[in-house]
Amino acid sequence: MDTSWQNNPKLADMDKSKLEMLQNLAEQGTGKNASDMLPFLMSAATQGKNSGLRFSSEEISTVLEVLKMGKSPQEAAKLDRIVSLMRMIR
Repeated sequence: MDTSWQNNPKLADMDKSKLEMLQNLAEQGTGKNASDMLPFLMSAATQGKNSGLRFSSEEISTVLEVLKMGKSPQEAAKLDRIVSLMRMIR
């Protein structure tokens, strides 16, 4: 799995434990289809909260920005839709 995203300068100030959690999430989410992604991400968010990891709004925006780099407009739009759905469910 490509971990180069972790070296993005925009993530330089993020706590290493948060980056590790994101890497584990990326590994577990590999190969999931769009219909499985929302429940998977909701479960991951709950696990993160239970373990005491809290992401600020700025950190979330930065992670999403990094995730969209190099993606097609369709893939970026799909990510935006998933995030919007997660916000509506909360």
